[in-house]
Amino acid sequence: MGEQHGIEADLICAPCMAEPPKHSGIAAATLYNEPSRALVLALKHGRKIGLVPMMARMILPRLGGLEGDWLVVPVPLHRWRLMQRGFNQSALLGREVARLTGKRLLVDALVRAKATPSLGGLNRKARARALSGAIQCNPRCLAELAGARVLLVDDVMTSGATTDACMVALRKAKVAEVRIACFSRVLDEALDGLREAPLSAGGYESEG
Repeated sequence: MGEQHGIEADLICAPCMAEPPKHSGIAAATLYNEPSRALVLALKHGRKIGLVPMMARMILPRLGGLEGDWLVVPVPLHRWRLMQRGFNQSALLGREVARLTGKRLLVDALVRAKATPSLGGLNRKARARALSGAIQCNPRCLAELAGARVLLVDDVMTSGATTDACMVALRKAKVAEVRIACFSRVLDEALDGLREAPLSAGGYESEG
């Protein structure tokens, strides 16, 4: 997966060998399994925002070196979902990661320009279609993004469709580098089985 950090350093996954990514690495605190899923759901739907510092500290060792200037940018929520939930869990994680690393948080660098349906149960191509054009860079942040190195923060990375949409927007803004940081990552080989499982039986949460 490009430059790797943490427990899987120097390893490249099969999908990344077939289609090299545009980012410079993925730092995931955990694989998506029952324990990590319980934490994600407790934060996202149980509103247990007190979990954020612990989850961010678990991401930190996977980041490797962040020498020089980096902008910490969270994956955005559409304003309707933000109003429903009351918070963006990725922004909360990003704020804590920024605090722990001493890097600058640019919380509104990315915006969801249009609402998207739930991505749960959709395959990679369907997710990509649903997210096409949905995520854009905030025009007010374009000057700061140009030439910047960005740490893109999300809670769960499933198929990568959401982070890919963010990457498209960030590349248009001419960022120099993007590294992805997430609390939990779904492995491709586990995706098919998880897609069919209900949440109560260990299925994954939709991205967003």
